[in-house]
Amino acid sequence: MTDTSHMRYAMIMAGGSGTRLWPMSREARPKQLIPFMDGKSLLALSADRLNGVVDADRRFICTNEAFRAAIRESLPTFADETILGEPAARDTLNAVGFTAAVLHLRDPSAVFAVLTADHLIQPQDEFARRLDVGFKLVEAEPARLVTFGITPTHAATGYGYVERGDAIDGFDRAYRARRFVEKPDRETAEAYLETKHFSWNSGMFVFSAVKILEAIRWYQPETAKGLVRIAEEWNGPRRKAALDAIYPSFVKISVDYGLMEPASHDERLSICVVPMDVQWMDVGSWPTYAATVSPDAQGNRVRALWTNQGSKNCLVVSDDPSHVVATVGCENLIVVHTKDATLVCRVDVAEQVKGVANKVPVKYR
Repeated sequence: MTDTSHMRYAMIMAGGSGTRLWPMSREARPKQLIPFMDGKSLLALSADRLNGVVDADRRFICTNEAFRAAIRESLPTFADETILGEPAARDTLNAVGFTAAVLHLRDPSAVFAVLTADHLIQPQDEFARRLDVGFKLVEAEPARLVTFGITPTHAATGYGYVERGDAIDGFDRAYRARRFVEKPDRETAEAYLETKHFSWNSGMFVFSAVKILEAIRWYQPETAKGLVRIAEEWNGPRRKAALDAIYPSFVKISVDYGLMEPASHDERLSICVVPMDVQWMDVGSWPTYAATVSPDAQGNRVRALWTNQGSKNCLVVSDDPSHVVATVGCENLIVVHTKDATLVCRVDVAEQVKGVANKVPVKYR
């Protein structure tokens, strides 16, 4: 096959606020920018995963425009032109369409990966190998929409699933996708695991920019018109004005519902799934963050200057190395300290942190 790697790009979606990780995650510094993974942020780790697959100058970040300065400061290797700032959050389909429009201007034959900024994925070499297969599939046939399936480790009910169909000849473990199922009940999820034909839907993709713009014209024609107008002004002085005027009017819809679902019934497109045998963790709450920290003999997981007496199964996190956190006889608690806010929470009600984050005075959000 002809080497077409020079056309490869990647876009990391990094627009979420991460309120379930308050008080570390704030409106001005969302979870993907917190350097709490051994000194690296989730966004930095996402960029590092592209090493050896996509050149550094062809990596883009699509994010809230308000995060631009913080991203430039924490990831200086990303030039200003490679940060696509959304004036309003309009869900993942519009982030993908926006990226496709910008990349198509730069390179009409662009093929790009869509990646997430809130997952830990290991090992790196398996991720890189499977991403390479995804690129090759689309480079060979632009009408292919490639999704990556994570090998399930349990009958999760909080993830979408994709069923693998027939193998695609000439590619290493690549399949046609038979169907997508959103968040099944436990009994159904257990049945999926038994068949060994289902993967978790990772939310990562590879697309042809020109084909995605065409599909958006088919399924979301008003959005397509807006993207054309934005593209017309992109290289001129009215870029920001056009983006601010048009982008917030887009219908808010995910790439799963707005693109993959209608495409699965469209003979003009071919949805493919590339399985990834990786450890895949969505770091979206304090309990999932705790799983990234090794426990001591009593089950405590600590990233802080900490003094303890008789505590068990606690998560203790601080961003101040000169501030001591002390716990006495605590069990199953989450304690998170920052310079201006402290969270103390039972592990079993950690999902309610999002509600607290929305209740505190505005300057602490």
